[in-house]
Amino acid sequence: MFNLEKPVRYISTRGVAPELDFDDVLITGLARDGGLYVPKEWPRFSKAEIESMKSLTYSELAVKIMEPFIGDNIPTDDFIALVHKTYSRFQHSAIAPLKQLENNLWLLELFHGPTLAFKDYAMQILGGLFDEALRRRGKRTTIVGATSGDTGSAAIEACKNREAIDIFILFLKLLFDEVCNRDIILRSKQCINFWRTLYSALLGHILSSILAIIHH
Repeated sequence: MFNLEKPVRYISTRGVAPELDFDDVLITGLARDGGLYVPKEWPRFSKAEIESMKSLTYSELAVKIMEPFIGDNIPTDDFIALVHKTYSRFQHSAIAPLKQLENNLWLLELFHGPTLAFKDYAMQILGGLFDEALRRRGKRTTIVGATSGDTGSAAIEACKNREAIDIFILFLKLLFDEVCNRDIILRSKQCINFWRTLYSALLGHILSSILAIIHH
């Protein structure tokens, strides 16, 4: 069993950037040396603990698995409340139901989140954790993203109406089908800053740059 009272530290895969705790990694993103932050000591679950997880709900299982990676950065009761609030917005009581199609063929449904994208399962909780960490430090951040699909909608839905987050999403209308186009515009009108790029000018600039490099 992993000791939850022991501070959880993260190190860069390139070994140069300083060690950080969970909140710092969450806010920092990529390490300063260009590496990815990973736990200095990987949590492990015993066979008995894994066996006991069979009776847990999706939210309870999420808490059980994520808690060793977070450590004491967030009070346990606050973290449990955040997880349950996050997944209460999903449209199926099992959150990610596993459906049997044939004797040895099962299908995990990952389209019950608020945007129907599988990204909702990670993005929704990430938005909450990000906002929580920023608010506890009295900070605010701005997220600028560019999307060519449903990732943009998932990011908007995860970060909108947060106290400590502003979000800007850019997309090329030319690359979107009508469903994605309408979805991201509808979500953006509700509460976020939204830029729809002039795709003709941007694509022209990109193509000109590529041609310049080719003919250089």
